[in-house]
Amino acid sequence: MKIEHALAEKFQGLEVLELVCSNLQIQKNSDDLDLFRKTRQDEMRRKVPSLDAVKDLPTIRAYRDFYWKVGIDPTKTRPAGEALLRRILAGRDLPNINTLVDSYNTSSAETTVSIAAFDARKINRDDLVMRRAVRGESFTGIGMLHPISLEGIEVVIEDTLEQKLVAVYPYRDADESKVSMDTTQVLFMMCGVPGISQKDLEVAKELTKDYVSRFCLFKIN
Repeated sequence: MKIEHALAEKFQGLEVLELVCSNLQIQKNSDDLDLFRKTRQDEMRRKVPSLDAVKDLPTIRAYRDFYWKVGIDPTKTRPAGEALLRRILAGRDLPNINTLVDSYNTSSAETTVSIAAFDARKINRDDLVMRRAVRGESFTGIGMLHPISLEGIEVVIEDTLEQKLVAVYPYRDADESKVSMDTTQVLFMMCGVPGISQKDLEVAKELTKDYVSRFCLFKIN
């Protein structure tokens, strides 16, 4: 994916690591995955001392700082990894969506790296460009009942071939290209922002690859 030069200059350290998984077999749930997630959740509760400590984790701080700069209030809309980790530390289990989403949500909670996932058949990977939003652009994210009008300070990812937005980065993915039970090929993005190291993204990528390989049959392209 290309990042527009002006955006890369403005936010040095902006980076995305991609992972493509194909031949996926996604199920609604898995007893093995449920047990695995409970084990990982218990480990996270031992590792992070309190809910109050979450905001001071380096990756969380980096996302929060970036959110403020692109017009998103992180106290109202938390970065994905932070929201998942807070849920766990509050004594709740991760939500059950399907074996694919549950697998990479576990990875995101562990690493606190935001991970985007797209049905690879619904986007053109070679034509993705990260850029500033244009004021008034319309975007419909997953779970949105109506499109929103962007302010022009957000960072977006556009499928330039189709001339459509696939994400407001790293906040929400588009509803049109979301993963479903029928998805067989997924493009994952490990969402980097200034202050998050290459190593952080690599760890998230490897964990995602590991967990998806355990609970959804696939091959890596």
